[in-house]
Amino acid sequence: MRRKIPSTTALICFEAAARHESFTKAAQELSLTQGAVCRQIGGLEEFLNVELFQRSRRGVKLTEAGLSYSRRVAAQLDAVERDTLSVMGQQGANVIELAVVPTFGTQWLLPRLKAFQQQHPEVTVNLTNRTRPFLFADTAFDAAIYFGDADWSGTQSHRLMGENPVPVCSPALLHQYSQLDAATIANLPLLQQTTRPYAWRQWFNSLGMNVSRDMTGPRYELFSMLSQAAMHEMGIALIPPFLIQRELEEGRLVIANAHAMASAKAYYLMIPERKVESASLKAFRDWLMAESIRYVTDHEGKLT
Repeated sequence: MRRKIPSTTALICFEAAARHESFTKAAQELSLTQGAVCRQIGGLEEFLNVELFQRSRRGVKLTEAGLSYSRRVAAQLDAVERDTLSVMGQQGANVIELAVVPTFGTQWLLPRLKAFQQQHPEVTVNLTNRTRPFLFADTAFDAAIYFGDADWSGTQSHRLMGENPVPVCSPALLHQYSQLDAATIANLPLLQQTTRPYAWRQWFNSLGMNVSRDMTGPRYELFSMLSQAAMHEMGIALIPPFLIQRELEEGRLVIANAHAMASAKAYYLMIPERKVESASLKAFRDWLMAESIRYVTDHEGKLT
C-alpha cells in the first residue's frame, strides 16, 4: 500500500517558508523561484486538505495547523539529515551506536576510548546520552551502558562496576572542621541526586544512623551537576570516586569521609540478544570488561 506521505520537495519548501514566514526568503534559501515555492506549498495544502498559511498583501502567516505541522516536519527533516550524514560519514566502517548514561560516558569511558580506537581502528563508537532503559527494536542503538539491576528484557548483560559513592566536598568546606564524621555531615547541607533519592539515607543507615533530614537539600539530575555544586561549597555530595577522578587529583574536591556505601545496583553493558554475535560488539565488550576489571582491581582497598 502506498504511504500517505507528501513529496520531500514540498516538505522542504514548507519548512523553509514556515521558518521565515516568507515564500520569498524560502525561495532565496533553496535557490528556487518564488512561484515554485508557492506551487509546492499549494500542492501540500491540497494534499493535506488543510490551510497552512494565511495569505495577504502584506505577506504570509502560519495558521495554527501550519505552526503545529511545521514543528513536526522540521524535527523529522532534521532526523533524516542526521541519519544521512551518519551514513555518509561511515563509508562502510563498522559502527557501534552506544547509548550511555551521561557522566559515566564523559568521565570514565571517554578518557579510555582512545585505547580501544588504537586497538580496533576499523570500528567507530558513537555515543548518545540515555539514562533509562528503552526498546532496542525501536532505536538504532547496538548496545547500552546504564546503571541499574540488569533487568532488561531481550538483552545480554555484562556487569562493569558498582558505584560505591563517598561523601565529597570543597576543600574550603572541609577546612572549617577538624574532621567530618557522619554526625557532622548529618548537620551540613546535603546535595541530592535526582535518580538516587535515597542515597544519603542508605549511606547513614549503613553506619547504623537514622537522620531525619537525609532527603532534604537541592536536587540535581546529573553527577556532573552534583560535583559542580560541591566544588562551589554548596554542601556535601555522595559521588562515586571514579566519576570525579580529575577533580580529586586536582584538589577541587576532597573526600570528606572515607566510608563508601556499597550499592546493590551497578553499571552494566547491555547488548540485545540479536546483536551478541557481532564481531565489533564482541571486541568492544571484551575491551570494556578488561578495562573495568583493571579499574576495580587498581582501586580496591583504597577506600574503606
